Amino acid sequence: MFGYHFVISGNEAKQTWKVYDYISDCPVDLTASFVKNTFNVTDLNNNGIAEIWLMYKTVCHGDVSPSNMKIIMYEGNQKYAIRGENKVQVGTYENGEKQFIGGKFKLDESFKKAPKIFKDYALNLWDKNLIETWDN
Repeated sequence: MFGYHFVISGNEAKQTWKVYDYISDCPVDLTASFVKNTFNVTDLNNNGIAEIWLMYKTVCHGDVSPSNMKIIMYEGNQKYAIRGENKVQVGTYENGEKQFIGGKFKLDESFKKAPKIFKDYALNLWDKNLIETWDN
């Protein structure tokens, strides 16, 4: 997976940051994809510096198991990340309640210290895309 940010000035393009992730060896099914409808550019704290949001999944599996899931956000050159896994339904209990595995995540130190509005946006984005639907 690659994500790049460039600043264009006149006829010159300067790369300011790059997101790069991979799975090096996978003998079964490999998936690396951006999560549909999650790319966004915001200015949540109204400081005139855009926040750029990327969300993606990577997984190597031959079964029904959670994917690695990440939110990467940059405000200027400051990187923020949430890393974890999505949730997948693996069955149904006798009472009809759905049975899931996965769903854990951790905020990096930058996000832990970030303005509340950043964390709220990120956690809402995570929650909206937590359950694997097999179509995104």
